[in-house]
Amino acid sequence: MEKSEKSTGLRPFLILWSTQSLSRLGSSMTGFALSLWLYEATGSALKLALSSVCSYGPYVLMSIFAGALSDRWDKRKTMLVTDALAALSSAGALILARTGLLRYWHLYLLNALNGLMNTVQNPAGETALTMLTPKELYHRASALRSLTGSLNTILHPVLATALFSAAGLPGVIIADLGTFLAAFVSLLLFIRIPSPAPEAGKREGLLESAGSGLTFLRKNGLVFRLILFLAGVNLIASAFDAALPPYVLPRENGGEAVLGAVTACAGIASLAGSVLAALLPPPRDRVRAIVLSVLFSFAAENFILAFARSPLWWCAAQLAGWSVIPLMDACMDVTIRSCVPAELQGRVFSCRNTLQFFTIPLGTLLGGFLVERVCEPLMADASGLPAKLFGTGAGSGAALMMFALGISGTALCLIFRQVLKKYRSPSNRANDPQ
Repeated sequence: MEKSEKSTGLRPFLILWSTQSLSRLGSSMTGFALSLWLYEATGSALKLALSSVCSYGPYVLMSIFAGALSDRWDKRKTMLVTDALAALSSAGALILARTGLLRYWHLYLLNALNGLMNTVQNPAGETALTMLTPKELYHRASALRSLTGSLNTILHPVLATALFSAAGLPGVIIADLGTFLAAFVSLLLFIRIPSPAPEAGKREGLLESAGSGLTFLRKNGLVFRLILFLAGVNLIASAFDAALPPYVLPRENGGEAVLGAVTACAGIASLAGSVLAALLPPPRDRVRAIVLSVLFSFAAENFILAFARSPLWWCAAQLAGWSVIPLMDACMDVTIRSCVPAELQGRVFSCRNTLQFFTIPLGTLLGGFLVERVCEPLMADASGLPAKLFGTGAGSGAALMMFALGISGTALCLIFRQVLKKYRSPSNRANDPQ
């Protein structure tokens, strides 16, 4: 009887997880197709980068206030409304594309609207998944979410490219609207999200409510330090993302097809790692697992890429580096959900989003600048040991950048390993909710 109840209790989570994952796949396909359309229409990498900034800017800047609003509002209604508005923006792009009126600046507006909707929808969705998941299944639920994220990484460029070639941008957007409809109907008709217990005391104002998320983080040393650690990780990882194309594309044995294969290996490794994270028992010390996973990822991926000359080794580096990331994500997710009360999670998750992810655009700009203006000119006339280590010609500067990022990532992990040492739990149960 107990097993049946637990199985039945998990059904709403599985419905919400699967349909929202499908909708995110559709949204990712549209985003990828819009990028293809924008680059074909303008031929400008700068305009393409600005479209990403328009999408990501609202998410970083408004997350703290969005989380406070999310904690006040009904989670289910919030998700329904924000998903519907995001779908309307996609429908607007479809109409403009069909009539031949779509222009690149339209995408800036559409991406800004979608970014704003994601800012509100994400904390509501995070809290909803917490409320629908039995506490003893937090780790496996996190692994399942990581699994769908990996599948999204692998599938969305393949599916979007195929649909874009066969039916153009309208075909991709129509598929996206179909996935939205499935998620919307499922949430509307089949999901009931329990409300967290109300907080005692007077109702906070919006600024006070937003500040309470920061106050909680300041008082919770473990969560706050983990967020600072991952902010540093994101700075280095986003610089890596900026360095990877100029590392692969100009090489004699590189090119677009090789870059696609190398990128796909990251998704394949994440998928395999997600399956293992879901099947294996949770680590006894999640904090230690987070730091060691990132340390292995930086060391394996960056140092192999820095010195390798073969696409097979580049793929191997991606496979090694990304295979442990799902374990890190699952441990981080469980740690935060276990430490943060459900009634505060929207605000805390939003503060986390701002603090943890603001380094991504900074890292992207920094990585591109260092590769183009520092590392490539430095290696242009390289000889002797630098040439032997990193090669010569175009791409050798990016290889030097990979090495520098590997050193930086390793140092970051070793520093935070000492900072977080006192937060190690003697057993896995010590990290679980009571």
